[in-house]
Amino acid sequence: MAKVNTHFLALQSSYLFVAIAKKVAAFKEANPGRRVISLGIGDVTRPLVPAVTAALHKAVDEMGVAETFRGYGPEQGYGFLRDAIRKDYLDAVGVSLESDEIFVSDGAKSDVGNFQEMFAPESVVAVTDPVYPVYVDSNVMAGRAGSWDEGRGGWNRIVYLPCVRENGFVPAFPATPPDIIYLCYPNNPTGTVVDRKTLKAWVDYAKGNRCVILYDSAYEAFIQEEGVPRSIYEIEGAKDVAVEFRSFSKTAGFTGLRCAYTVVPKQLLVDDGKGGRTSLNPLWLRRQSTKYNGCPYIVQRAAEATLGEEGKGQVRKVIDLYRRNARRLVDAARGMGLDVFGGVNAPYVWVGVPKGTDSWGFFDRLLQEAALVCTPGAGFGVSGEGYVRLTAFGDPADMDEIIERLRRIA
Repeated sequence: MAKVNTHFLALQSSYLFVAIAKKVAAFKEANPGRRVISLGIGDVTRPLVPAVTAALHKAVDEMGVAETFRGYGPEQGYGFLRDAIRKDYLDAVGVSLESDEIFVSDGAKSDVGNFQEMFAPESVVAVTDPVYPVYVDSNVMAGRAGSWDEGRGGWNRIVYLPCVRENGFVPAFPATPPDIIYLCYPNNPTGTVVDRKTLKAWVDYAKGNRCVILYDSAYEAFIQEEGVPRSIYEIEGAKDVAVEFRSFSKTAGFTGLRCAYTVVPKQLLVDDGKGGRTSLNPLWLRRQSTKYNGCPYIVQRAAEATLGEEGKGQVRKVIDLYRRNARRLVDAARGMGLDVFGGVNAPYVWVGVPKGTDSWGFFDRLLQEAALVCTPGAGFGVSGEGYVRLTAFGDPADMDEIIERLRRIA
């Protein structure tokens, strides 16, 4: 008799954004005349830039001609895109990579969720709290999280690192070193960042305790302030301990195209269970070759276009629009008398809810009174309670109305 993987049954009732979608759908059904504006899910609203659409058209034309048609591509990504990414790292942050340390995929979410397969089931995982749910749920599915502790509001084998106002949203080092550490900066959901000194301390901690850092850098393009690292590999020694995940989704508006890349340095070694050490780079290639057929050629050509001078300039203009959205949301929330964090180096604004309510209660209030959708902080973990996340990815044309709705419930 076939049996289910019981770790899937241990997952909490539904993925956070599925639960939000159900509430929003019920509201729309009950209020057919009201226009709902979402500040919840981190989906982009601006169209693809001209350099991208031109690259797509050209690549589609190539696919219609026998001499330039392409079938299966390399699982690791086409050389033209990996070379462009390698050059971008060198030009933007002075980091030298080899092309075969870069793995192109259909999304950072997929890679972040799948990379845990590289580690033994008994590995101990540490996550910041609040946390992007995929980090936790993928480890639950793998049987690495233990059992759900209702009193704690978390899994008993996962190490939670609180990121709260009192510590400046910078996690303390675990007292007992874990095997895997998930870090995300600029942070989702809080929109906060760490400076070079802090990130260097994490790299040193990982080196000293033989940990691996899984570093989600999906929002690096939004960094504006000096002294904030855009890649963990700017830190000396990081290639020995860190995997970095990046995405075209938010930077270039590719949420509907799907393209990302993961950097796995060859010098990153882990215990092989036999008393030796082995590189994760060829193992990730083996995993991808087995389970993945590669990002489509036309999408990779579009991604390549965003790394050229013309494409970079066009993408920067779109990012500037989202940055202006973020500034307006920060000002509006502060105008409501609420505590506000993030929104400077990230597209996320982390807002403390009014006294006397909780994060889901404020979610309901925004939805019912203002027809605005946010993301309750409690959905990101225990330390997220008392906050909601607003995203700056909305249509700039809606911002005046959004601000007015927020003012009405202040």
